[in-house]
Amino acid sequence: MEQICLNDVLQQFDISMNISPYGNGHINDTYCVDGPRYILQRINTSIFTNPAELMENIENVTAFLREKIIASGGNPDRETLTIIRTKDGKSFYQADEQNAFRVYKFISGTINIEDDKTPEDLYRAGKGFGHFQKLLSDFPVEVLHETIRDFHNTPKRVEALKNAIAEDKAGRVSSVEPEIAFALGNAFWADTVTKGIASGKIPVRVTHNDTKINNILFDQDTRAAVCVIDLDTVMSGSMLYDFGDALRIGGSTASEDETDLSKVMFDTNAFAQFAKGYLCEMKQELTAAELALLPLSVKLMTYECGIRFLTDYINGDTYFKIHRKNHNLDRARNQFKLVADISQKEAQLAEML
Repeated sequence: MEQICLNDVLQQFDISMNISPYGNGHINDTYCVDGPRYILQRINTSIFTNPAELMENIENVTAFLREKIIASGGNPDRETLTIIRTKDGKSFYQADEQNAFRVYKFISGTINIEDDKTPEDLYRAGKGFGHFQKLLSDFPVEVLHETIRDFHNTPKRVEALKNAIAEDKAGRVSSVEPEIAFALGNAFWADTVTKGIASGKIPVRVTHNDTKINNILFDQDTRAAVCVIDLDTVMSGSMLYDFGDALRIGGSTASEDETDLSKVMFDTNAFAQFAKGYLCEMKQELTAAELALLPLSVKLMTYECGIRFLTDYINGDTYFKIHRKNHNLDRARNQFKLVADISQKEAQLAEML
């Protein structure tokens, strides 16, 4: 997208400053605006097909969080996202059918943590995500829109993979038979959480649904968790999705792009630290069924992400941004290696809890 176009967009928010690319998200295009700093994002409307509902979710959740933060003596401009409205009072600007933009206030004095995470960082991340869910424990979950239908419905993800295999749009199925065999061979436990929700044993809560450690801003000096960001997939669901997805990244000894699979293992100490921080905030909120499934949740979310990468590769790389040939396939293989290692350590993780 041309720079002049982005400046035209900023005019809709009554902002006119220098713009540069920012971050490394898979889905949306993100830019930093200099001066009084802002974050400008182009919402990927091919994935988030109803930006009005998406932004309504974010408006409602951040307004609720602001009240809770103020009541506890915190700083809402620092501890939750602040939406900058357009000149006509809207939460986003719809430039045309394909292009929707939003602006947030930049939260200064914070950092993202990626590969250089320490055990202490994982403990703080656990506290950060746990605190986010604790603050939202009495939010009226029924008002939330489903921004991506069946996002963490793992059995539906398995069906999507089977459909991709049957259609073979990009002619790649014959080259990934070992990965397909692994994915379908592990599908028998993929419905554990969805069955629990359907039966009422697992409660429905407000969930973030993309709890990578880089979706928390940390204080640049103390490295304390400051603010949970990237709220596009805030929906109703199980906290097991959030706990498991956080450790899918946080508990791996390598990035999800690592191609040397000998480096990909699950760090049980990372699990212990994150769980300790998370349960500091959420232990009193969780049911016995949720506590018992925490180890499996990590394996489940890693498996689900692996089959999503594999499905996208088979479909011709239409969902996740890729930066090299076979990028999604590399990601899938990485996640499946992690699933295998978690499976071997699952009993150990249960004992640690």
